Amino acid sequence: MERAVKLFGKLKLPAAVLTPDQMMRAAWPAAVGKTIAAHSRAAAVKGSRLIVEVEDAIWQRQLYTLRNQILARLNAVLGDAVVGEVDFRVAVPRRPPRIEERTAASGGDEAERISDPVLRRLYRNSRKKALA
Repeated sequence: MERAVKLFGKLKLPAAVLTPDQMMRAAWPAAVGKTIAAHSRAAAVKGSRLIVEVEDAIWQRQLYTLRNQILARLNAVLGDAVVGEVDFRVAVPRRPPRIEERTAASGGDEAERISDPVLRRLYRNSRKKALA
């Protein structure tokens, strides 16, 4: 059975349906497997060069040594020699979500910081309903 990406490549669909860029990105996990795909992602395509973001420099070096095998697998998955080169780049680390830190100075009920007594009462009632 042929892979879906290969079949899409053989169909002469309009460019608006599936671009070569989208096809190369979709083929990345199928070509490299689950383990490598978990630590990298196909970020962009420039011409026939696929730019892949990796977690760190260690992954970059390891994948660089496998670049010829990866390139052959990508072209086998895509059907034609669409990808000419694979470029591995270390991704910019994303900041994890931070938990709000409450200080002792702010202690007490946060509704007390609302100066208008009517709005303060509305806030407390809506908060009570939301937490119920």
